[in-house]
Amino acid sequence: MRRKNLTKKSKHSWSRKLLLLLIGLIAAFLLLSVGEVVLLKFVPVWRTPLMVRRQIEARREGKAYTVHKDWVKLEDISHELPCAVMASEDNLFQVHSGFSERGIRKAIEEKMNKGEVRHGGSTISQQTAKNVFTSGRRTYSRKAMEVYYTFLIEKIWGKRRIMEVYLNVIEMGDGIFGAEAASQQFFHHSAAKLSRREAALIAACLPNPRKMHADKPSAYVLKRQGQISALVPKLGKIDLDNPENSAIVKQRAKKQ
Repeated sequence: MRRKNLTKKSKHSWSRKLLLLLIGLIAAFLLLSVGEVVLLKFVPVWRTPLMVRRQIEARREGKAYTVHKDWVKLEDISHELPCAVMASEDNLFQVHSGFSERGIRKAIEEKMNKGEVRHGGSTISQQTAKNVFTSGRRTYSRKAMEVYYTFLIEKIWGKRRIMEVYLNVIEMGDGIFGAEAASQQFFHHSAAKLSRREAALIAACLPNPRKMHADKPSAYVLKRQGQISALVPKLGKIDLDNPENSAIVKQRAKKQ
């Protein structure tokens, strides 16, 4: 009887230790992740998991691969580019809190009807979180991390910093990351001088930047470029420092 009691106490002790260890690991992760997000609010993101993954993939295939990137501040990027990517990728960027209700519903419908999600409907905030903080692999754990970090950057960074990071780390061509590298590579001038047409060409290629080319656009890319250029004026006034002053926010406020 005494031995049974000792065994129960021993099991209880181990269960308690495991629980305390789990709580400690969760607390450590929360502290480190929040600390990382706070740090990256002020310093450039020089390397992302996707850049590393591309280099490893190229090495395995025996191919030469160079990462072209050059961090620039948002004010050194033509205003046409954030307008173009919002028109193309996320026209409600200034309104939402990181997630698109319509995109989520569409993804759920595709999963239920077709068994897979072909159109993720990810916002610019989600794409930024995925690129900077996750492996980018299509797994449920990665998606959970993406959701968590999207929430953090929306709360800690704000819209302006999210857009600045997005335009500096997003893949815009084979080995080309960010607006400055893309502008120099495709149009031979700085990102500050991008025209609406050039910005729309870059935005048109974002869904598949390794197969679509802004400097040698296909008929599809040219058609998409025209659509994006036409959508940009409909965004109205854009103010990433104070999103509440943006046209789309004011329009929504009037309807409510």
